[in-house]
Amino acid sequence: MRLLLACVVLSAAAQAATINTTITVTNATVTLATNIVISGPFTATNIGSGSFTGTIPTSSLTSGGSSASGNFTATLSNGTDSITGTATLPLVLFTGGQSGTGSATITGGTGAYANATGSFPTVNYSVSGSFPSLTVSFTAVGTITTGGSGGGGGGGAAPTITGVLNNYSFTPPGFPNSGIAQGALFIVQGTGMADPSAQAVLQSSASPGLPKTLNGASAKVTVNGTTTTPVFYYAIATQLALVLPSGTPTGNGQITVTYNGQSASFPIQVVSSAMGFDSYYGTGAGLGVATDNTTGALFNYTNSIPPGTTVVLWGSGLGADSARDTTFLAPPTSINNLAHVYVGGVDAPIAYQGASGYPGVNQVDITIPASVSAGCNVSVVGVTAAGVPTNFVTLPIGTGVCADQAFGITGTDYQNLGGETTVKEGFVGLSYVISPATSGSGTQQFDAAFGSFEKTTGSSYVSGGATVSIPGCITTETLGTGGNVTETGLDAGTITLTGPNGNATLSKIPQVAGVYSAQLAAGFIPTSGGSFTFQGSGGADVGSFNATVVFPNPILTWTNQASDATVNRGSGVLFTWSGGSPDTLVIMTGDSSGTVNGQSVTGSFTCIAPQSALQFQVPNYVTGSLPSGSGSLSIANYTDYQTFSATGLDRGFAAGFSSTMINATYQ
Repeated sequence: MRLLLACVVLSAAAQAATINTTITVTNATVTLATNIVISGPFTATNIGSGSFTGTIPTSSLTSGGSSASGNFTATLSNGTDSITGTATLPLVLFTGGQSGTGSATITGGTGAYANATGSFPTVNYSVSGSFPSLTVSFTAVGTITTGGSGGGGGGGAAPTITGVLNNYSFTPPGFPNSGIAQGALFIVQGTGMADPSAQAVLQSSASPGLPKTLNGASAKVTVNGTTTTPVFYYAIATQLALVLPSGTPTGNGQITVTYNGQSASFPIQVVSSAMGFDSYYGTGAGLGVATDNTTGALFNYTNSIPPGTTVVLWGSGLGADSARDTTFLAPPTSINNLAHVYVGGVDAPIAYQGASGYPGVNQVDITIPASVSAGCNVSVVGVTAAGVPTNFVTLPIGTGVCADQAFGITGTDYQNLGGETTVKEGFVGLSYVISPATSGSGTQQFDAAFGSFEKTTGSSYVSGGATVSIPGCITTETLGTGGNVTETGLDAGTITLTGPNGNATLSKIPQVAGVYSAQLAAGFIPTSGGSFTFQGSGGADVGSFNATVVFPNPILTWTNQASDATVNRGSGVLFTWSGGSPDTLVIMTGDSSGTVNGQSVTGSFTCIAPQSALQFQVPNYVTGSLPSGSGSLSIANYTDYQTFSATGLDRGFAAGFSSTMINATYQ
């Protein structure tokens, strides 16, 4: 079995302490380039002051969603200590809004804040100015707990632990489907946990079985006063791959890793079942690992799965299997903890679920229903009888090379572009956004045009898991990144836009080539739609081009938004709409933030349906994977994706969308 070898390197931990603090950032500059970069000074009461830098993917602006997530680092003025974390913020800040709320979670740091954790449930943002002279200020009140995972005795630095995750789903703690199942294969991330020169060599599970110590490392798990000893698939300094003994009690406990006579401990939640499906790029999302039940052949974008085929999904976490805790034993042994596996929203017959033979590794054999729509990224999720979902992955369904005609892309495109070391891509688009007013009641409208031309290096072009075929849903919970990525802007010259109500020129963002934007006059995109033509003159990196986007008449209207303002997570949520064009698609998104067992978590979902359906029921296993709390819902009607060609680009496409966002409470 293929195991993810993601190595996370963090500094050694300090003595544990909880600090109540208010973090304030005032008039931080915003640079819109290949990423949105927010940078400026910060102060934190009871901690100090220094410089703040946050990074948000530029693709968030065109996602149709209502919020975005990114990473940040707050570096203290002593130059040694820093605090790192993730934050969410409303996209309305970048589309004409003046204020909004989000949340933040502390995930680590350096120096005194190595291995730190923390929660800021509410972050109040405000903006002033407009691109390219936009500034952001915010205030966040919460707590930061410094790390305390070091042990005593022995020489050299003590090990540290920064995370304990299912080897395949990578679902963070705090979500309904998190936790390590009895008998599961899981990973421990950290530093100094094994011989620094050791390589990730898989150990044999043939008799006498997997070892209890490896490369100087050992581990113990203690729950409710009972201690068990996991066995190793591999051990390197920054990551351990272990199998949790099936006899480990369920509940909250501690895992202790010992290396070189020193130990580190970290919380672990043991559950009876928490299945995680394997993904091709090792991110816990995107293309799932599925093999032919007869031949063992691996399905991919150019070898898609015909409906009616029985496939094997691989992963871990179905539940206890004491016969295979340490040693290979040929299957079958059923572990029937999934009540359903949905493929493209259709309930697929489960032929077998249980042991694969290898310790900690499960297989789920399903038959693809004949009614499943073809596509390159058809959503797949397992659900227990209690309604708890697995992670979401996708599968290519069809015959031979898959195709997603609505997005103008085929499996050959995915395969070719994903295999390239460099992908050069261009996008131009229009947005018509209605969102809650920044003050008082009512709404506000914002029209904009934008363009992005970039060269991407790295294997993550097709690995992020943010795309789903029509109709279907995916959720975002994973912290996986899918490989190292470097993005460089491309100069496309001057870009102009002609529409039924006038013309506009997109401005270059002066800090970097490749990103263009224009705030359009009110009514530039009329409710009656129309045709809009982008004309590119060509620049140093990209040749001339033209592309046309056609908005439907009338623009889509969300007809039940008032009743959707409260989401019952156990019932799902129904979207209804009118308007739009039958040959377009509708993207529905939602997000919520809350605190679960003291852990601040944020989740989101994306669902896609054809406009002609006029309604879509988001299943309860989708909304049920999000935490209860405050958040938002949005609906966006996307025009057909149009492709265009230009010298210097591997792929160019254009689209427009009209979007409505509301605040929502998730119960």
